[in-house]
Amino acid sequence: MNTKTASSSSSGSPYSWEEDLTAARDLSKQEKDAFRIPLEWMTRWRVGNNLQPGRETLRRFWKEKVLEKPREAWQLEQWTAAFRWYLAWEERCMRERGEIPRSLYERVRRAVDLTGSRRGLALNTRRSYMSWVGRFAIWAQTPAAAKDPAKARECLELLVAEQKVSFATQKQALNALVFFFREVCKLEEVDLKVTFRKTQKRIPVVLLIDEVLKILDVIDEKHRLAAAVQYGAGLRVRELVNLRIKDIDSERQQISIHCSKGDKSRVTVLPASLIELIEKRKLALREMFERDRREGVPGVALPGAFERKSPKAGERWEWFWLFPGDSLSTDPTTGIVRRHHVHPDVYGRAVIGAARKAGLEKRVTTHALRHSFATHLLEGGTDIRSLQELLGHSDIRTTEIYTHVTKNVGGTGVQSPLDVIKRMRST
Repeated sequence: MNTKTASSSSSGSPYSWEEDLTAARDLSKQEKDAFRIPLEWMTRWRVGNNLQPGRETLRRFWKEKVLEKPREAWQLEQWTAAFRWYLAWEERCMRERGEIPRSLYERVRRAVDLTGSRRGLALNTRRSYMSWVGRFAIWAQTPAAAKDPAKARECLELLVAEQKVSFATQKQALNALVFFFREVCKLEEVDLKVTFRKTQKRIPVVLLIDEVLKILDVIDEKHRLAAAVQYGAGLRVRELVNLRIKDIDSERQQISIHCSKGDKSRVTVLPASLIELIEKRKLALREMFERDRREGVPGVALPGAFERKSPKAGERWEWFWLFPGDSLSTDPTTGIVRRHHVHPDVYGRAVIGAARKAGLEKRVTTHALRHSFATHLLEGGTDIRSLQELLGHSDIRTTEIYTHVTKNVGGTGVQSPLDVIKRMRST
């Protein structure tokens, strides 16, 4: 799937500033070439930040991106002329059609988001579907082609044959396009008839215990406890950041995971060595919680069904995040400004940075901590069925992948003959 930028002139939208810029007769070729660069830059930024076209968005772009560092006088003059042309173009589009000019890429993403929200899709699912349908729209180039299942089938076939993405990614793209045609385009029969290519499971990256300790030693203080909890309980990163005060049971030494992958819940182990640190953290979090209440900050987000039943529960202490963000942010679903949990990407960058700082020669991500939890438990004698329950795997075969990387488990404790020969020589 050839995914050109969202600002591509082949977007097929009735509002294509690139096409109108190219065809403009009141601009010289030199002016057109000069205008195109800042306008493409601005469009990528606007779409990436999910902002609507308009003067306010352009003013924000100028403040945040153009003026973020010193510019030459000729650049400011040229970019000012380009943005003035763009604003005039937007106004003409508004007069002609009476609506905000959006590209095909933006329109299909918006349609998927709105329809998915009405159908109750989770935010992450909507974002995934929006991404895939947006990429398809850019590849399809025109609105007519974007509504053609045959084009979608061709696009998926290229994804399988040329890009060779994993089987899970192939299914994700298929599900997104089926949702688009069935729920957005209202087609009753959708059969994309694509034969997917099976891919082998990758061997997980596993850290030695000493390597885990090195990461915990050098990671910044703000994220140290989170990294310890993720490794100590074997959590996915989304499970970690979604933890709430009520999910921690210090007496039973358990962590409850709710609405995880596949909308499943489970219980995993709470490391005894972290209980005192967590209790101290709760004292600090209580101060943040009370300050939010005094300042009238809306309560934290709640699971959809429960929020409809008990809308005020988000203002109660037990629902507060264990790892909240430092500042307030806009809820992407409701638009409410409130306290959200720490962003997974912020935490992820902290873990990756710590691994580099520690000098580890492995491709470390947050999921490596979960892989290491599983592997170290197997090496310690935990049976694979118990491990399956702790990890929340639906299929035992998913858990069995760790037997390939454990020491002295599943046949991997075999010594190399070279080591045997060298030991014989030394004696």
